[in-house]
Amino acid sequence: MLRRFGSFVFAVSLLSCIATCCTLFGQEEAKLPLSVKPEVQTAEWAKAWWMPRHEEKLKEKEKMGTVDLLWIGDSITHGWEGGGKATWEKYYSKRKPLNIGFSGDRTENVLWRLNNGAVDGIAPKVTVIMIGTNNAGHRQDSSEDIAAGISEIIKTLRQKLPETKIVLLAIFPRGADSEDALRKLNNGANEIIKGFAKDNEVYFVDINASFLDEQGKLPKEIMPDLLHPNEEGYRLWAEALEPTLVKLLGE
Repeated sequence: MLRRFGSFVFAVSLLSCIATCCTLFGQEEAKLPLSVKPEVQTAEWAKAWWMPRHEEKLKEKEKMGTVDLLWIGDSITHGWEGGGKATWEKYYSKRKPLNIGFSGDRTENVLWRLNNGAVDGIAPKVTVIMIGTNNAGHRQDSSEDIAAGISEIIKTLRQKLPETKIVLLAIFPRGADSEDALRKLNNGANEIIKGFAKDNEVYFVDINASFLDEQGKLPKEIMPDLLHPNEEGYRLWAEALEPTLVKLLGE
């Protein structure tokens, strides 16, 4: 009888412990910033094309077979297919590139794509990442939360593409000048993510000075809406990044 009672007490204690652990885990999960929780794009204006683009990029990746230069990001990277097309053709078309920049994406949307086939089956020599400005613009995430999302992306890429060298670009400047609130969030995140650099694995590259004038203002001749580069902006981007890519691609 005592043995049965002891077993009963143990079982109750075990269940109580499990329940407590689950509660604590749930609480810890709830504390995580949205920037690190993989999620599909929820913007109404993007719903019609976002998932089809993901499916198209999966097919493009499979058709290519070999991808040497992978680009990951939001509308600024997506724009290599628009305003940056001529520059892309000049600098990257012969380097077996794949562009998986998606307009409107935040860090959590990139994480969802990475966890749903975006880089499966390939082994790029280099991947270029620039993400985070929509976290600032969409819900004014703190610099720390933006950096946390970028850290999770790097962690995921290191797991899925262990041999790929990661070029982590500083989030591009936005807003008219250094007093712009969203630029301050991006700059704060950049101060954190530059510490993510790791020898022979992650290379932090800040080319933001290429876009700014001597007073730190962002000319509309380069980014007409003070966020997205035009053709000239993409040219400046390519020229500033080229020495890093030549080195890492072994050219």
